[in-house]
Amino acid sequence: QVQLVESGGDLVQPGGSLRLSCSFSGFSLNSYSISWFRQAPGQERDGREGIACLASLDGKAHYVDSVEGRFTMIRDNVKNLVYLQMDNLKPEDTALYTCAAGALGGGCVIGRGRAIWGTYKYWGQGTQVSVSP
Repeated sequence: QVQLVESGGDLVQPGGSLRLSCSFSGFSLNSYSISWFRQAPGQERDGREGIACLASLDGKAHYVDSVEGRFTMIRDNVKNLVYLQMDNLKPEDTALYTCAAGALGGGCVIGRGRAIWGTYKYWGQGTQVSVSP
């Protein structure tokens, strides 16, 4: 049974850092790709954005432009954890962060829309990140 559980969300000041964790079970990172999505306050769930992903085929990470250079996905195959290290946080990073997993043919996709989030079969419940002075 595939399960994903996020943790690490918190209230942080602009410019600060947070590390989110996605604890997974029921699959390996060699078989499923993992992505981090976020849903901003007041945004419909269908509008959630995939901001970073880790492809199962080659282990490469991909990021949307708005987080490139500030966020980093880190994998721990021993502990079955995937982290999202978030640095230089901005108020616009405030959102519910959720990890998702799926086969995706070994690749991974990021961005907005059903064509993106619809490719991931398994989802966690999310962890809240708030960035405010």
